[in-house]
Amino acid sequence: MNEKKHQFKPFVSMDTAMSETTAVSIGLGILFAVIFAASNVYLGLKTGLTIAAAIPAAILGTGLLKAVFKKDSILEANLVASVAAVGESIAGGIIFTLPAIIIWGHDLSMVSIAIITILGGLIGTLFVIPFREYLIVEEHGVLMFPESIAAYEILVNANKGGEGFKTVLKGLGMGGAFKFLSGGLGLWSEGPVWAVTKLGTAFGFNAVASLLGVGFIVGTGVAILMFSGALLAWFGFIPLIKFIGAGATTPIFPSTQLISEMSAIAIWSNYIRYIGAGAVAAGGFISLAKSAPAIISSFKEAMKGLKAEKTAHKIERQHIDTPLTFVGAGAIAVFLIVWLLPLSAGIPKVGFIVSFLVIFFSFFFGVVSARMTGIMGASNNPVSGMTIASLLVIASVIKLSGVDPELGKIMAIIAAGVVCVSIATSGGVAQSLKHTYLVGGTPKKIEWSMFAGLVVAAFAAGGVVLMLHKAFGLGSVDVPAPQAGLMRMLSEGVMTGEIPWTLVIIGVVIGIVINFLGLSILPIALGLYLPIQLSAAILTGALVREVVEMKFKKNVTEQKGRIEKGILLSSGLVAGDALIGILLAVFITLGKDLSAFGRKFGAITTNSTVGFVIFMALAVWIYSQVVSGKASDEQLPE
Repeated sequence: MNEKKHQFKPFVSMDTAMSETTAVSIGLGILFAVIFAASNVYLGLKTGLTIAAAIPAAILGTGLLKAVFKKDSILEANLVASVAAVGESIAGGIIFTLPAIIIWGHDLSMVSIAIITILGGLIGTLFVIPFREYLIVEEHGVLMFPESIAAYEILVNANKGGEGFKTVLKGLGMGGAFKFLSGGLGLWSEGPVWAVTKLGTAFGFNAVASLLGVGFIVGTGVAILMFSGALLAWFGFIPLIKFIGAGATTPIFPSTQLISEMSAIAIWSNYIRYIGAGAVAAGGFISLAKSAPAIISSFKEAMKGLKAEKTAHKIERQHIDTPLTFVGAGAIAVFLIVWLLPLSAGIPKVGFIVSFLVIFFSFFFGVVSARMTGIMGASNNPVSGMTIASLLVIASVIKLSGVDPELGKIMAIIAAGVVCVSIATSGGVAQSLKHTYLVGGTPKKIEWSMFAGLVVAAFAAGGVVLMLHKAFGLGSVDVPAPQAGLMRMLSEGVMTGEIPWTLVIIGVVIGIVINFLGLSILPIALGLYLPIQLSAAILTGALVREVVEMKFKKNVTEQKGRIEKGILLSSGLVAGDALIGILLAVFITLGKDLSAFGRKFGAITTNSTVGFVIFMALAVWIYSQVVSGKASDEQLPE
């Protein structure tokens, strides 16, 4: 291993002096951390999916540094990308857990969300530091960190020209304009839907730009699985429930309404979501079980890193790290804060044992998360399974302590929220430290800059959560918050037992059957859990990508360049949609309804066919942009 380490030469040699932490690079990094945290919170609460931030941030950062600030330092661009990526990491941790508290009707302030997020992000960052030399340097060539390599290639190639930057900005502008005209001014319907009366169900599309972008990014492999789950729910289970329950003279638990009087969306909300939750939980546990050997091995191997002989080249910037005294002090501080400080008004302190469990799970799964990111990338890291396992243990301990179940379930979510943010952050930090090593940057500067971005982004993300709740209501069709809904059900199930376990178990069995068939459980389970309109829109974007691939199938190099161009354009679409969506939520929160303008045009603005045609026109625009002009030369992940 040492031989490999000494042979490796970073892009910027150690004897080259180059600016890295400047007011501009830190400022841009924090700005992008806020943007990607906010946009991923918005997207995640709507769809259950998030998009990677490091690659578009690397392109945007390089483009702005060169075009606006006349800077040509790849180390500054790397810092921008690293700080931006932590915004995505904390967003993923937040949307998994904390919205559950709001759905229960409890007041959770922006400061409370930010504190929980900062605590999780701090220990998620700190717990990677003792293992950085081992995981990043000693294991170089063993742990591949595929997404770090992709970000590194972007940073190197982005210095060659600004085409990728222009493509992202084009998508950003179109995504924002589409959202403002539809969701803002209300010129056409964002939710074209048609009733299928004979089956007692419905079909439609969420006609928003971000879902087309997400579909293009994930491709038909994931999109078809999601749509399959949606078809099973909306054209299988809903008609079945409607048919069997039509003659029922009393409501059937958990609904308080007669099935004969329920719409398709009401049946989905009262029954199907529990089945979907069971399937999602099964997917998380099966993912965790399959990963168990790798988890155990990763932890053992990472622990060896503490005993590994340290390099003699600490003087080089590549090996300058945050001192371990800060790591210990930070872990102790987080433990004491979680133990002694009420993290939300009206919720008692979680206690010594639960605080210890928070630190333990954050450390154990944080180390695992960092190493598994090196194996499979942060996007494929089984954060959900690790969070579910942590939540179940924490909730069980709280129940055994005799705490009131109504308070206990919230305490469990708060504790699991710290752990979840920590796990997600550890993977993201490891990924950023790897491309920092490849580029030739300074780990300590990246670590401290990422924490600065994390603190600011935590408040922004908390604000977005609360704005979306006030504007649309978390748990509603507009913002279903799927993962948080699952965590809510699990916490309730442990603490109170008041949950329709039959429906959940049906979902678990479906997940097991899907696994036996050799299919990926989580996309199908998400399709079951989410409205069919979401899956249909995502599939539309994936089909656009499929058509592009077919057009260039005879030229693999050209095909790859076109798909990469489409991914950059789609990243911009998602960000533009999300940013304007957040802006519109601000207007709604302030009592300003811009859609009154659209209502002046009468029925055309609510006509489902009109909304569908304009949505398809956007899909055609994406296709035309991807196949025209030059293909991208940015090397994105396979």
